[in-house]
Amino acid sequence: MLTANQINIQIGSLSLAKNIDFELKPGQVTAILGPNGTGKSTLLKALFGDIKLESGEFSYGDNSLTHNSLSQWRSQFGYMPQDINLDVNLTAIEVVLLGQLDALSLRVGNETLHKALGILDQIGLSHLANKDVSKLSGGQRQMILFAQALMREPKIMMLDEPVSALDLHYQHVLLEHLVTQTREREYVTIMVLHDLNLAAQYADNLLVLKNGHLVASGHPKAILTSDLVQSIYDVQAQVIEDEHGVPFIRTTRAY
Repeated sequence: MLTANQINIQIGSLSLAKNIDFELKPGQVTAILGPNGTGKSTLLKALFGDIKLESGEFSYGDNSLTHNSLSQWRSQFGYMPQDINLDVNLTAIEVVLLGQLDALSLRVGNETLHKALGILDQIGLSHLANKDVSKLSGGQRQMILFAQALMREPKIMMLDEPVSALDLHYQHVLLEHLVTQTREREYVTIMVLHDLNLAAQYADNLLVLKNGHLVASGHPKAILTSDLVQSIYDVQAQVIEDEHGVPFIRTTRAY
């Protein structure tokens, strides 16, 4: 289980996380929601060790995040950051193989190569294996980085706005594959999303942030209400359920 205990993050005079607590279970997908500038990406960066905590503790099993344990802590993660910078002279398959950088030698074995190609095939991008990543679209690069994160075989999968550059088809390809892999491999998965409907469809749990505070948490069906949408985003919305009982948020214009 991945645990956050009384997390406080302070950058200068700005408080970006205030006494945040949560527990994330293996085999489940958790989505972080909230308006822009409320601390969603900051919380992920702190979890990865890129931002120092003012106070509090992250722990996973018997391990806790400390300055001295940073390398060991990060080895548990498959991390797909928000900022996509792939201005490198590498092919897509080479970028995916970098997911196992610690285990790579000068010669890549057939088993490792077949595994990387298999991941690309599963997400429908095997035809890009030998393409230069610098010439791919933003959405294609985003999918390649997702494949790289899967290649790591992590214990914790962490994704910051993983579908922001994807078209409708690949949004669902990525999220469906993420859910399947999370359940089959018992990942602890946490991601930042802006699309409430995608979060309701694919997440087992939601963490809703506003102004650095965790204001709601739980299953989408339990916490996604018109009142919550109004209070978090200052938007009027109807929340209805589809035939599977999944909440659907329909915003309404003020005519």
